[in-house]
Formats: sequence, C-alpha cells, structure tokens
Amino acid sequence: MSSVLDGYVFCARKNLEYGQRLVADLDAQQMMLQPAADPTAPANHPAWVLSHLNAYLPIISAALDGRKFDDPQDHRFGMQSKPESDATLYQGKDDLVASYVQGHEAIIQQLESVQPTVLEQPILLPRWQAIMPTVGVCLPYLLCNHENQHLGQISAWRRIQGLPSV
Repeated sequence: MSSVLDGYVFCARKNLEYGQRLVADLDAQQMMLQPAADPTAPANHPAWVLSHLNAYLPIISAALDGRKFDDPQDHRFGMQSKPESDATLYQGKDDLVASYVQGHEAIIQQLESVQPTVLEQPILLPRWQAIMPTVGVCLPYLLCNHENQHLGQISAWRRIQGLPSV
C-alpha cells in the first residue's frame, strides 16, 4: 500500500474510533437534543450527524470501486437536509452506530486492498467532476475534511450540554 492510502486508513480508523466515543454515553433523548432549536437554522444533533455521515460512506465505497452513485444532495440526510426534532425520522442510536462502524470497516478494507492508481480514477458524479474530478481529490474531502467537520459538531454539542470531552 502507498503512504497516501496508509494515511487514509489511519484517518478512517481515527474517525471510526472518535465517532463512536462521541456518542457512547448518550441516550436516545440526547441523540435528538437541539440546544438552539431554531426552525431557520436548526442545530445539528448527533442523530442527524451520524445519519448524514452514514449517507456518504457508501459513496466513498463506490468511488473506491469505480462505481456510479446517487447524488447525495438528494438523499434524505444529504447536503440539503436539515436536522429535525422528530425522532421517528432517524434510526435508533444502536443502528446508527452499527451503520457507522460497518461503513468505516468496509472502507478500511477497501483502502487496504486497492492499488494507488485508484486515486487517479474519475469521480462518476457529473456535479462533482469540476471540483473533485478524481478519487484522489474527493477522498481527502469526504473521508477526512467533511467527516471531521461533522464529528467536531458533535464534540462542540457535547460541551454545550455540559458533557466531558472524549
């Protein structure tokens, strides 16, 4: 494996560990808590964050396999979605965490078995091709930047709730 792919494996493992720790001590009610529930700018609660990140894990996997994938902006928890306070719209915590773990484990396994040339493959979503034309450009954004940004939201949310850092 190349050092670049090793770096992505490291990032995926760190995010997997951190994401689980961020919600390990939360109950179902806390997963939905919005400290500043504003209908025009609702706070990202942990259930939405995990739902959102879980929507992108199959996209990362498809990109690594060179497969087409649906545009995430149209996904129920994609970029155009907003966190909602209705718990029935979300999977339960255990299912959200299980999907998060399974998605990361699958991506780690893929990264450990692909050739570095995978990074040169084109991204097959036309809307992304102008800004992220290849897997090598898309992967650091989705796997590192995007995910870390949202995990940071849960971290900040925890502090607002008076919970300890993890």
